[in-house]
Amino acid sequence: MTPPNQKVAVITGASQGIGAALVQAYRKQGWAVVANSRSIPASDDAGVATVTGDIADPAIARQVIDTAVREFGRVDTLVNNAGAFIAKLFNDYTTEDYQALIAVNLTGFVVTTQLAIAQMLRQNEGGHVVQVTTSLVDHANSNVPSVLASLTKGGLQSATKSLAIEFAKQGVRVNAVAPGIIQTPMHASESYDSLAALHPVGRMGTISDIVDGVLYLENAPFVTGEILHIDGGQSAGH
Repeated sequence: MTPPNQKVAVITGASQGIGAALVQAYRKQGWAVVANSRSIPASDDAGVATVTGDIADPAIARQVIDTAVREFGRVDTLVNNAGAFIAKLFNDYTTEDYQALIAVNLTGFVVTTQLAIAQMLRQNEGGHVVQVTTSLVDHANSNVPSVLASLTKGGLQSATKSLAIEFAKQGVRVNAVAPGIIQTPMHASESYDSLAALHPVGRMGTISDIVDGVLYLENAPFVTGEILHIDGGQSAGH
């Protein structure tokens, strides 16, 4: 069980990139963490419990929340970081593409968030849910065709505001960060210059930019229903 007053964060998509950095950031804040992804090794840190599996599977989502309660006694924050992104022209998307994005970006979010909020309400001490979306929701770009990403991640942004209002009086805050293009292992290094040019500030974002944004929201008790754009000015214009 977690020591008295230690908070517990659940982070999906936690094996690399932003998710892995968020695990370390919450640990540095003194939190215990449950980390999930389809391929995540066991941790040698007693303050980190890992759950391997696809968060789109309701059984895995339940296992993630059950693990938090069993190992650490509670859930205080859920970071819905797991996500799928397929950049294609609209007419090139396949049924399999559509189903893959719906499964991870929406089904995984719905099931995990329901379970996490239910646990937060049982604790009766409030809580926090954060989605990681994409700035493309708010600024379509012909250089990055991404209708299915906008469809699914845009749904998350709308759900963020609805959930924030639904649970405001019960002390559960709900926010989102909307990144621009972040320098992570999913982007080949030879593409960095062209990707940097898509941002008004002239550079790609860093993983630490997103981590700092999530931690800001974590420590901002008067902020809920916020879509925090961390996108180098993309959503403001070009």
